[in-house]
Amino acid sequence: MGEKIKLGISSCLLGEKVRCNGGHTLDRFLADVLGQYVDYIPVCPEKEAGFGVPREPVRLVNSAGLEDPRMITKETGIDLTRRMQVWIESRLKQLEKEELCGFIFKSQSPSCGVNGLEVYYESGVVQKNGIGIFACAFMKRFPLIPVVEEKDLRDEVLREDFIARVVSCYLNLKGEMNEYRTQENG
Repeated sequence: MGEKIKLGISSCLLGEKVRCNGGHTLDRFLADVLGQYVDYIPVCPEKEAGFGVPREPVRLVNSAGLEDPRMITKETGIDLTRRMQVWIESRLKQLEKEELCGFIFKSQSPSCGVNGLEVYYESGVVQKNGIGIFACAFMKRFPLIPVVEEKDLRDEVLREDFIARVVSCYLNLKGEMNEYRTQENG
């Protein structure tokens, strides 16, 4: 492989100060180790959608009869869902051109978490069954691209599995899968 594999990544994981409190969640393994072998395409949905830094935190809220939760500011109750959806559609069109072979999402983010996010219901019930709004849209648009949360890459087995799926995606993308299988079978 001459060129580096492209991976999408939540910007905060690379040390960009884009979180709602103005901070970051730099992951040294991703930035310093894996970053040597891949080209990252950083994405911060909330900042890129124009919500600013710092900004009021948001959470996922589900009302009766809705299929997908809404993105609502925690203190003021402003519904940012439509604004986020407009940005998502535009950003996904851009990402279609990037030839991504994987995406590393920030866990527990209302826009980027892949699973187990808190969803608040009108009844007062809180369930940990949510998916971040951007992560959900990304997975629907690109169902064959491997995704993972950064916390899962701390587990050696999950990390190796993700990397293997990324390489497989890259080889499929580049039309080299048959050559790879021939080499593996010796």
